Amino acid sequence: MNRRLVTILAALFPALLLVTVALNVKVPYVALGPGPTFDTLGEIDGKAVVAIEGADTDPTSGELVMTTVGVSDRLTVAQALSAWLGSRYGIAPREQIYPPTATREQVKEADAAQFEQSERSAELAALHHLDLPVVLRVARVGESGPSAGVLREGDRLVTVAGEPVTTAGSVQRAVAAVAPGTPVDVVLVRDGVEQTASVTVGARPDDPDKGFLGISPEEVPDVPFDVTFNLADVGGPSAGLIFSLAVVDKLSPGELSGGEVVAGTGTIESDGVVGPIGGITHKLVGAAEDGATVFLVPADNCAEAQSDAPDGMRLVKVETLEGAIDALGSLAAGGDAPTCG
Repeated sequence: MNRRLVTILAALFPALLLVTVALNVKVPYVALGPGPTFDTLGEIDGKAVVAIEGADTDPTSGELVMTTVGVSDRLTVAQALSAWLGSRYGIAPREQIYPPTATREQVKEADAAQFEQSERSAELAALHHLDLPVVLRVARVGESGPSAGVLREGDRLVTVAGEPVTTAGSVQRAVAAVAPGTPVDVVLVRDGVEQTASVTVGARPDDPDKGFLGISPEEVPDVPFDVTFNLADVGGPSAGLIFSLAVVDKLSPGELSGGEVVAGTGTIESDGVVGPIGGITHKLVGAAEDGATVFLVPADNCAEAQSDAPDGMRLVKVETLEGAIDALGSLAAGGDAPTCG
């Protein structure tokens, strides 16, 4: 090897070393960007995304689009730099998505559990909105709690402290309003017979000023049909609102979307309360690419959504399922709706 070639290679070596590092060395960051979208009124792999069997469903058109966030892991230096410099993806510390105390499989299982819970809550919220029967019953009684020996698993709850209860949240609110140490009447149905039991409420472990029954109530659909959500490999709780809207749309007259492409996100409780989620700006990009011009935004996500909303995207502020349905009805009729900002 001649001297000139050796000199050139020596000069290039630092640059070649940097390129090798950039192409191969992993960094403790993930790239976050728009993930897949799903029309909850449509089909996937030949199955309805939201399938209802045993009931007549109302024809629908338009789309109710569920949005997701895509996560790219095990980035090299070059990939992380490219994502950071670009506008489509954001960079976040890997531990925000994959905590060091949990394995990837544990994170995946936790996400799947949240997704399943969002499906159950979505169905229940839709049934409550449609005034269809839901049974509220005691799923568990704490062995040393205030209700031990008084309430039983399977008791169907009717009223608590004089307040009618139809959701797990309504039970908690009714008891929380009672001072610890106060006896309250619980009207229940046991073995088909309505009766009244008296429970002296205890103090909530996380808030000793509020009452506590020491039970785990659960809601169970009491309808002659089955609702199935046919999406796999999707995690987290943020599909709740859109799933619930799809169930309502299929079981009630009219079309919530007004025949348009409507996207959205948000957790949902069985009583219809919509909660905030993460990655709203990435979901907005995915929705825009899918053709949506209206996006349902949880109220607590409005500021972030406004910071980077795609041109032409209408951001509709949502706090409850009822509010989302009212807003869509108004827009379909050519009216207005609550917006972010």
